[in-house]
Amino acid sequence: MKKIKQSETLADQAYDLLKKAIIMGKLKGDESLPEEKIAADLGISRTPLRDALNRLAAEGLVIHKKGRPAVVASFTKENSLEFMELRTLLEVNNIEKIISKIDASFLLLLEENLANQLDAIERDHYHDFIELDREFHLLLASPNKNSEFRNMIHRVNTGVNRAFLILSSTLPTSAKGAYEEHVDIVEALRKKDIRLARNKIIVHLDNVEKRFLGYYAKN
Repeated sequence: MKKIKQSETLADQAYDLLKKAIIMGKLKGDESLPEEKIAADLGISRTPLRDALNRLAAEGLVIHKKGRPAVVASFTKENSLEFMELRTLLEVNNIEKIISKIDASFLLLLEENLANQLDAIERDHYHDFIELDREFHLLLASPNKNSEFRNMIHRVNTGVNRAFLILSSTLPTSAKGAYEEHVDIVEALRKKDIRLARNKIIVHLDNVEKRFLGYYAKN
């Protein structure tokens, strides 16, 4: 695990590093998180680490155990489907909230993300793609002035990100489909066509769930 940079907030850095390790599967479900060891690995004291663990617990990524070290929250097919259902409700509504706020700078950020998605696919770096996919959905929420709404979208996309790890064996196919659907969403937003944008994001999120369930049907 990387060492903490002293120039930044220690608790924030610990939170970011641990969250990424959980999302990317480096820390597995039910894995113990002994404070003394992790603090030593990160090169920080236990106080900022506890702050980070509390934030992760609030997001449902970590579970505190009385008298024992915290553990990484386990994740199931049912959890995944619940997060996907919530994401659809939130993100379709979000499109309606942001459609009037779309400008050239926002579209440029989306296009840069799309370019990076395609690059990750072409390099067969699918873990990079997973993170870029999450960033894409968070970018869609960024013009929304409701901070609690953005936080909810952030949390459900973190949950969906963990679901994508289950799909890792199918990513060469599913990533390309997701990328093409992202392109369609951006084109609809460029036109500021609310009906088309709603349709494109519904289709995309429905296809994500279908790809996910397809994996279970074959295994």
